Amino acid sequence: MYAVVLLVCCSWLALLCPSVQAYENLALNQPAWQSSTYRSPTGAERAVDGRYTDLRYDEGQCAVSDYGQTAEWRVDLGGIKYIHHVFIQYMTANEEWVSLGNRCILLTSYLDENNHYTRDFLGFSVYISNTTNKEDGVLCFRDTNYTRATIPNPVNITCPYHGRHVIYYNNRTHPPYPEGYSDDAWIGLCEVEVYGCDDYTYGLDCKRCGNCSGGVRCNHVTGTCPHGCDSGMHGDKCDKACDGHTYGLGCNQSCGNCSGGVQCDHVTGICPNGCDAGMYGDKCDLECAGHTYGVGCKQSCGKCSGGVQCDHVTGSCPNGCDAGMYGDRCDLECDGHTYGLECNQSCGNCSGGVQCDRVTGSCPNGCDAGMYGDKCDLECTGQTYGVECKQSCGNCSGGLQCDHVTGNCPSGCDAGMYGDRCDLECGGHTYGLECNQSCGNCSGGVQCDHVTGSCPNGCDAGIYGDKCNLACGSYTYGVECKKVCGNCRNGESCYHVDGSCPSGCVAGAYGATCKESCGNCSNGDTCNDVDGSCPYSCDVGVYGKTCDKACQSGRYGLSCAKACGQNCQGCNRFNGVCEFGCHPGWTGTFCEKKSNYVFRYFL
Repeated sequence: MYAVVLLVCCSWLALLCPSVQAYENLALNQPAWQSSTYRSPTGAERAVDGRYTDLRYDEGQCAVSDYGQTAEWRVDLGGIKYIHHVFIQYMTANEEWVSLGNRCILLTSYLDENNHYTRDFLGFSVYISNTTNKEDGVLCFRDTNYTRATIPNPVNITCPYHGRHVIYYNNRTHPPYPEGYSDDAWIGLCEVEVYGCDDYTYGLDCKRCGNCSGGVRCNHVTGTCPHGCDSGMHGDKCDKACDGHTYGLGCNQSCGNCSGGVQCDHVTGICPNGCDAGMYGDKCDLECAGHTYGVGCKQSCGKCSGGVQCDHVTGSCPNGCDAGMYGDRCDLECDGHTYGLECNQSCGNCSGGVQCDRVTGSCPNGCDAGMYGDKCDLECTGQTYGVECKQSCGNCSGGLQCDHVTGNCPSGCDAGMYGDRCDLECGGHTYGLECNQSCGNCSGGVQCDHVTGSCPNGCDAGIYGDKCNLACGSYTYGVECKKVCGNCRNGESCYHVDGSCPSGCVAGAYGATCKESCGNCSNGDTCNDVDGSCPYSCDVGVYGKTCDKACQSGRYGLSCAKACGQNCQGCNRFNGVCEFGCHPGWTGTFCEKKSNYVFRYFL
């Protein structure tokens, strides 16, 4: 038979048709157990895996046991939880399950109140227990009224209890059984969902309990605490911390002076961020003492006059400061180069501009340059200046006192001295007043006497005089003008330093000082006046750069360019004549002819 599908909400006693969405499914994927298992894909865990789209026993979505007199299945929620209701989806083999009660009717295309599994579901019970034994818990629901025509599937069972284990139980132990019941008990659970909250929660949205006195659970519906609140909490649900600067049991104790006026710890009264200035103690209820003040009493009082305690909050001194101190709290040493009572005396010239002793005015590191005395308030005198007046003035003109700080001379220097302090002798080949005169040519380029200008080791070559400022004359040159000039052209005097001739040498002379004579140049030519070389070649019988060397043995002629005859025992260096005779077997002026006598001899 076919018909339109229509679902009408069920409202049996102790059953809920809609699920309450605010609660959490506490059983999902939690450890499960059953008294026996039909086969491998039908274990107890199948009833809490969140899948129940296929309600047949052999499709891996339902927990199925063997037949017996009792059948038990349970899930461990992992801890004691508050349970609101339990949802059970029993196996149907995907066939229609029709309840004909007057409160819930499912009309489908195929109506059959005789689904085989209805008789197995009848008579089931649900327990909530803190152990795995159902007898230790409470009976949440037991079926004593349903028939095959009226038992709903799925079913929602209200169970407002606390517990860890939810136990499904059925039995066939006391026949005869009511009409429609199966003969054996077994499990065919495709899904069991346990809706509720963690322990210590309440209400539909599982709010956390407050801090109930003794750690007891609050009322699971209203959240109220049965015996009042823990210390530091208030309100019907003990979920409000003490405020308004109160703490402790019943919030009847007052906070101390917490930093920034914040609330103290609602339980202990301790201030979370320390105390206001001037207070100390865990509860900030004690004033600073022992010459301390301020935040945490960590600041020390200044030098209050008479050693009295400063104000515990501000640190100010009630009767003023000790000598050398100033400020409202007398914690500042005199500065700005002042010292003494109320810092009304001025320091002297302390070295480096540092502050003098705040009480006595003495300088810790001595005086600035040019000053002396315990307080560095006296200027240097007696031809001294500088740090501790330990430096002596230079040669100031007229013997005047130099500047007490810098040592500078006010009216210039004595002759031979220069510099701001007139402590430097003239240098750079200068001498005399203000070093404005130039030294002569002192030997070795040394400095002349800074006062007189005289040269200590004599003059450079070509110079003479006390100050070495006169050049040699009268055809002399060199050191002390002791050397005589050579044969300079046109009768000129030589250079006074090295004796060189300004226009060169006369004919027949050469060299740097024209004191060397030319050699034998060919054709009677004059040699070069610098190096003595001949312009073309040497005359016969001589050779060399200056044509002043006789031909070596075996050579003769112009520049000794020709070799003597090979049969000659030594020729004349001018004409090549073998004047020392010929080798045996040879004759002639140049030993160029063979001797007949020798020829006949060898024949």
